[in-house]
Amino acid sequence: MEAIKIAVCDDEKNIRSYICSLVRKQGVECEVTEYATAEDYFLAGADHDLLFLDIELKGPDSSMDGMEMAKRIRGMEDIKQPIIIFVTGYEKYVYDAFDVGAFQYLLKPIDEGRFAEIFRRAAQQAGQGKRVLMVQYGNTGKTIPLSDIYYMESQNHKIAVHMKNGILEYYAKMSDLEEELQGQFCRVHKGYLVNLSYVDEYNKTEVTLTNGEKLLISKYKYEDFVKAYLRFMK
Repeated sequence: MEAIKIAVCDDEKNIRSYICSLVRKQGVECEVTEYATAEDYFLAGADHDLLFLDIELKGPDSSMDGMEMAKRIRGMEDIKQPIIIFVTGYEKYVYDAFDVGAFQYLLKPIDEGRFAEIFRRAAQQAGQGKRVLMVQYGNTGKTIPLSDIYYMESQNHKIAVHMKNGILEYYAKMSDLEEELQGQFCRVHKGYLVNLSYVDEYNKTEVTLTNGEKLLISKYKYEDFVKAYLRFMK
């Protein structure tokens, strides 16, 4: 997999350096760039896969805090949308973070164990973003980043692709998709193929995804699912 492009935007140089050092400890091939202000970030005009962003971003030459910066990024349709992880000293901002599609948040002082877990999941999703599924429906072809897909559902001879921005249906075989996407997706039921990066929790009867949806797990698929999920999490 090619290097993950990471940005760290914080007005405090010591915090930027600390986050960069934590990133490099994770052993993932990456390119890390530091920014002191939102203006510096936008002026650079670079694409990033992952952005660590200070909510209380400020500075003598900056008029934009981290939340305003995130809203501006999400409103820019012509740029690559980074996975945003907010860094904040105040828990009161946590719910606001999810209004702009933040992946997660880290409270200062940063817990290194939590950092490692959040970074691992974000890096996996960033890696997925470089992989795509090609679908053909009617006379139309479409390329869907795997990171946009929560799960796929078999409906008679069609596949319903449940994505972050809706559902797309096309003719395909679940068995073919299971083989093509193995390692990243897992068949939990004859009717469901789940993106493992969006598994929040599971038991012997159902899997809960990070978007809140619950899907049945077949008793015949449960053991293989657990093995696949544990492999994926390593």
